[in-house]
Amino acid sequence: MGMLRLDKYLADMGKGTRSEIKQGLKKGLAQVNGAVEKSPDRKIDPQKDQVIYRGEPVCYEKFVYYMLNKPAGVVSATQDRRERTVLDLLKGAQGKDLFPVGRLDKDTEGLLLITNDGELAHRLLHPNRHVDKTYLAVLAGPVTEEMIARFAEGLEIGDDKPTLPARLVVLENGPQARAEITICEGRYHQIKRMAEAVGSRVLALKRLSMGPLALDETLAAGSYRPLTAEERAALETKK
Repeated sequence: MGMLRLDKYLADMGKGTRSEIKQGLKKGLAQVNGAVEKSPDRKIDPQKDQVIYRGEPVCYEKFVYYMLNKPAGVVSATQDRRERTVLDLLKGAQGKDLFPVGRLDKDTEGLLLITNDGELAHRLLHPNRHVDKTYLAVLAGPVTEEMIARFAEGLEIGDDKPTLPARLVVLENGPQARAEITICEGRYHQIKRMAEAVGSRVLALKRLSMGPLALDETLAAGSYRPLTAEERAALETKK
């Protein structure tokens, strides 16, 4: 990686716009290798130089990866004029041009990967990859053996072709059944439409996993954290 201007270095790491950062530099809010630096065009070597901004170390990473436990009521978009977006929950996160990998419906909770790595997103979302996604669903029950079998066969949900086989595992049966549902596609409202196709209805939905990445259950709804080295490595093995 080549040398970067200090203002670009900080902007790329999500510390503000270039103009905001220049104002911060004028106020002496940045240090490079222990010395206050006010010049926005100071050249930084991301591999060697130590940068501190507003009292916090800023390490340069081209790509960043965050796990978000998406709450209901937030849309999976980078911006929206009327609704709060998942990126609104990542204020202060390092990284430029972040976006959610795939979508969860506004009322769906759970695992959402946020990154700026377009190649990784393409690998996870490409229809030919058939990446498994598992959800915890509350269904208008009870769930029958026939419903489980129909999920396993694939369902007509009004598209050009039936869904690919899916797995429906009952955890608790009754008027409101709890089940884990695993699909390997990403069609619009897919699980809701599959449930309706077998005479049921989704009452609540939460994504638990996507490929090798599983939701950290200690992560509160609306909270996020960087992926661990192990989680990032697991995603890389899915190339």
